[in-house]
Amino acid sequence: MTSRQLTAEAIGTFALVFAGTGAIISNDVSGGAVTHPGIALTFGLVVMAMIYAVGDISGAHLNPAVTCAFWIARRFPGKSVLPYIAAQLLGAFAASVLLRSMFPDHNTLGSTLPADGWWQSFVFELFLTFLLMYVILCVAIGAKEKGIMAGAAIGATVGFEAMFAGPICGASMNPARSLGPAIVSGTFQDQWLYVVAPVLGAAFAVVAWQMTRNPEENPSPE
Repeated sequence: MTSRQLTAEAIGTFALVFAGTGAIISNDVSGGAVTHPGIALTFGLVVMAMIYAVGDISGAHLNPAVTCAFWIARRFPGKSVLPYIAAQLLGAFAASVLLRSMFPDHNTLGSTLPADGWWQSFVFELFLTFLLMYVILCVAIGAKEKGIMAGAAIGATVGFEAMFAGPICGASMNPARSLGPAIVSGTFQDQWLYVVAPVLGAAFAVVAWQMTRNPEENPSPE
């Protein structure tokens, strides 16, 4: 792990939160000009762009749940987990601070909040992150041809999940994406579920990936 990798993670997560929650804020202040599909597309495209931009530097985790899952899958060293998560949280926090300076009257800064009961959003977030992490593991590890399309596949997954689940749970799938705007805006209601559910969902995805992967194509590191 190097400072270059940590800086890349911070920049990538900054871009994710700045563009994604910025789209939510812009939609609110413009009377719906961005639209919900526009917000979902923004999240998907910024994830795709950052994977291609910093993927060869840091792996473009951009998400504490993803970092934890790669560690569980024995694809990431344990000593680097906390520094990566710290860099991701720093990037998300910095993006939210900048957005607060631009939109001081916005109440939530694009924070994720359940539309109904917390349990509904918990289940959504768990399975959304499960699907996302399963896609990440399948396309990011293995044949070179898969790796070339990893950014597009992962960005598309984020986009379509945000499209159908965003109105219910916010479709965070990412503790950093949720905690950044929540801390800066003081929106703490039910934020625990946006930490617990994504981490659990990503961990379950590792189990599913291990059950379905080709050991010869994706040998475990010694």
